[in-house]
Amino acid sequence: MMEWAVIGVTNIQWLTCALDIGERMVICGAEIWRVEDSIRRICAAGGAERVDVFSITSSIIATVWMPGEDPLTQSRRILKKTTDLHQLDMLNDLSRRVCAEKPEWDSVKAELKAIDGEKRYPLWTEYAVFALVSATFSYLFGGHWQDCAAAGVIGLALRWLDLRMQKTGLNALVGNLLCSACCGVLAIFAVRLHLALSVDKIMIGNIMPLIPGVALTNALRDLFAGDLVSGLLRLIDALLLAASIALGFALAWAALGGLV
Repeated sequence: MMEWAVIGVTNIQWLTCALDIGERMVICGAEIWRVEDSIRRICAAGGAERVDVFSITSSIIATVWMPGEDPLTQSRRILKKTTDLHQLDMLNDLSRRVCAEKPEWDSVKAELKAIDGEKRYPLWTEYAVFALVSATFSYLFGGHWQDCAAAGVIGLALRWLDLRMQKTGLNALVGNLLCSACCGVLAIFAVRLHLALSVDKIMIGNIMPLIPGVALTNALRDLFAGDLVSGLLRLIDALLLAASIALGFALAWAALGGLV
């Protein structure tokens, strides 16, 4: 009985390790086929004879069959979504090392904790990128230098609002709607105060940092890979996010457009 318990705990650890990595990969924006493949490989490295994995953007279910034992099943409910390609790269490397080296369970947990705490860019660079992207796209779509400057400043406010929305745990659709509506109001007042010339050029610049381009790309990749359920879910999610962004700017325009 003691020997069975020790073996059971070891198998549970392998499955838990696989799902811990797979869950983080989904959160970071990985393709579903990559997540399922990583879970299968980790469990197979732990001695599993058969591994069945089903994953979508909000859930993972995995069942493993170990030699001479009853099947083990774990599931994960995924509520958080983001895009972090740097963390995804580290998770992918970790999954390969787990398969190749079969490290101790405590070592894997420590590395996962280190990956969770990884912060690649300082906060000021995030603000700088939002301002640069907003100003650049405003210029590319024909904005005057005053429009570009206004879009850059509003881009700083956009990043601040986006961070505040994330900390409150607000739904992404509502958060993007509020962010875009606030940016629209700021753009209209910038023109009304003669600090810029064109509301639409400012709005075009500020809408670009919010567009879910990676989510839309991954949705198409999932569809082409045959993961129809996850691909459609991601596609619908990306389209709804885009619609909420457009609605936020439209509400600002409808409410305050007469001031211009």
